[in-house]
Amino acid sequence: MRTTPLRRALITVTATAAVVLTATGSAVAVPFSGTTTAPRAAARSLSPLHSVVELAAERLATADLVAAAKWGTDSPIDDPAREQQVLDDVGDRAQQLGADPDEIRAIFRDQIEANKVVQRGLFQRWTDHPGEAPTTKPDLNVVRQKINQVTGALVEALAGTSADRGALTCRPELALAGLQVHHEKHLDALHTRALARALPSVCR
Repeated sequence: MRTTPLRRALITVTATAAVVLTATGSAVAVPFSGTTTAPRAAARSLSPLHSVVELAAERLATADLVAAAKWGTDSPIDDPAREQQVLDDVGDRAQQLGADPDEIRAIFRDQIEANKVVQRGLFQRWTDHPGEAPTTKPDLNVVRQKINQVTGALVEALAGTSADRGALTCRPELALAGLQVHHEKHLDALHTRALARALPSVCR
């Protein structure tokens, strides 16, 4: 697989986050260059792609709830029927917005796989450390309502940034947006790795 600027940037952040997590046992914010000044400065001139990355990260956050709902049940992480429903829905919505349905579906295949990266990572963590496993189960139907809301907003953001996603500057801007969102949301190593998995199809 070709290493893109986005992937290189997020892999670097992931490695740094992993070191911090190993040392502290908890997720913390990782500054970009030993200072928080750069992210604040960059935030004043956010790329239009920032909203795409922010919504992708917000959608990833729901994977924690999905994993908690499925943990200890017979519900598998892979759910082909649900995944196809999501792809059909985003394709229909993209067409309504005048966006390319195939392009939007390809991006959401990555979103779905990224969500499963988080679920598998959490399942492994809870298997290795049972004391960290959830003790309550969210209602999966309620969680999916939240996922649907974020999904709709992400489709609209993708449709609204079609020109930006086809520009030569897309990949470096997407990489910068990824770093900004990582900092803003204090993503741990697992969610940073998943975010990198969610974004490779955003740029044409």
